[in-house]
Amino acid sequence: MRLVKFTHACVRLDDGDRRLLIDPGVWTEPEAFDGVTDILVTHEHDDHVDLGRLAGLAAGIRVFAPASVAAEAAEAAIPQAVHVVEAGDEFTAAGFGVTAVGGQHAEIYDGLPGCANLGYVVEGVYHPGDSYFVPEVLVTTLLVPAAAPWGRHRDALDMTRAIAPRRAFPIHDRMLSSDVGYANFDGWMEFKAGTGYARIPLGESVAL
Repeated sequence: MRLVKFTHACVRLDDGDRRLLIDPGVWTEPEAFDGVTDILVTHEHDDHVDLGRLAGLAAGIRVFAPASVAAEAAEAAIPQAVHVVEAGDEFTAAGFGVTAVGGQHAEIYDGLPGCANLGYVVEGVYHPGDSYFVPEVLVTTLLVPAAAPWGRHRDALDMTRAIAPRRAFPIHDRMLSSDVGYANFDGWMEFKAGTGYARIPLGESVAL
């Protein structure tokens, strides 16, 4: 299985004919959708899901998402089948076994944004969306949020150390506008995360 990194929070898991895309938002490159049959969406924010882009894809592509995303998709009349997922659900997407975890977006301020957020553990690979939720299932590869209005280095480190994966890679990093920001976050992760850590260049992949 290979993990392909795209802009911000979007990644793709490739294994032979299996291609599963997670959180293709407004900054996601068109090539991320190549060969994809199923899409996982953690929550409704447009840096994680671009309904306009989904509407232009083949109708046979399946989308798995929280109820709030399914409602917005129905209102936008996108042709894809949207399967509503809740925390604790176990299902198969693009031939991969998936467990939905968490349930709530991390707080920015005064209880906001207060929307649903699901993390997905896909055969040991954990994409938390906009949260620092620590799941009870086995995680071997953690995709750790690097920068967000709700984010702190301390929380990213605490989540990584609590999960103790074999490896971790950064996501949710579009808000880091320069190599200085990347180096700062990467330096702290390498120093204190207690796991193998590396940054995947955009459009490139690593074998898991």
